[in-house]
Amino acid sequence: MAESVEMRAAVRDTYGPADLSSVPVFAGGFINFGYWGAVDLAEPISVEDRVRSQEDLYRQVLDAVGPHADMRLLEVGCGLGVGCALALREGRPAHITGMDIHPQQLDRARLANAALLEATPSRLRFVRGAAEEMPFDDGEFDRVLSVEAAQHFDDMIAFAHETARVLKPGGRVAVASFFTPDDDPDHSARLAALLESYADGLDIARPVTLITKALTWAGLTDARAVSIGPEVWEGWDRWLSDQWKPGTWPRNFLKAYQEGDLDYYVITATRPEA
Repeated sequence: MAESVEMRAAVRDTYGPADLSSVPVFAGGFINFGYWGAVDLAEPISVEDRVRSQEDLYRQVLDAVGPHADMRLLEVGCGLGVGCALALREGRPAHITGMDIHPQQLDRARLANAALLEATPSRLRFVRGAAEEMPFDDGEFDRVLSVEAAQHFDDMIAFAHETARVLKPGGRVAVASFFTPDDDPDHSARLAALLESYADGLDIARPVTLITKALTWAGLTDARAVSIGPEVWEGWDRWLSDQWKPGTWPRNFLKAYQEGDLDYYVITATRPEA
């Protein structure tokens, strides 16, 4: 259970009292950098464009996880649950569980989705749990997804094993997050020098190959990572440019990408049929 997995202080504070979802750059209650392929970056970016970018990142993951109509979905690191609501609205799963380690986030999720929970109580729930120790039965879900949460996970190997455990045979997982492109040990120091979220321990620098290998070690097949960095970093930086000056740490995400220390990926894998 989540109670046996201790949150790092940076995670506890950022998603608790600080309430990252209330920061204007994360308009709409989503907490992700966005997928900007459908937004004209040559024009002024509206709040509506920003919300669309965040919704479109979810759509990338929902597409990557494969058909999910009438299936049972789990989102790991659901935050305010607005992605769960989008999945219910557009993907028509039978049921979706939003899981988060932070109790304050779950309180906010239940409040933000109160009308949906009342209208469709049999199709949506929010549960406290850790990525490394999920409070679910073996084979409970057809699909597992996670959107911009894996950079916080303490143990990627434990996450992979738990994902394999809760997936049904034939089930699929899709994870979107940012990782280093290779296992060069110097990435970590360079990212900490550029980005406050790495320096204070909120984000953890890991090679993308770690998660694909971990999923494979856990018994999943066809683990692969696809870069979507070109559709993420420029739009994110363009959105920030009205609020942050060049050289300030949030603007350094684009610099880290351009210098080869960081990229954004969608990672997928499948549990073999029994």
